[in-house]
Amino acid sequence: MPNIRVELLPGRSVDQRRAFAQAVTDAAVDALGARRQDVRIMFEEVAADFVANGGVLASEDDSRAAQVTKVTSGES
Repeated sequence: MPNIRVELLPGRSVDQRRAFAQAVTDAAVDALGARRQDVRIMFEEVAADFVANGGVLASEDDSRAAQVTKVTSGES
């Protein structure tokens, strides 16, 4: 049984997660020969200030503003 863990920044809709889950399930069935009902996908949202790309926190990266909901950890 494939267990697939996906870490995402907050801001993706249920429809986006659903579409992603369907596409990844299709890929697992095709590539691994897994039974569709055995493919498990777990989504975990990671706060944008706990992720950095290129040395810039995702919460401070203006180029991600359309995709990321800015949820802070409460720290200053």
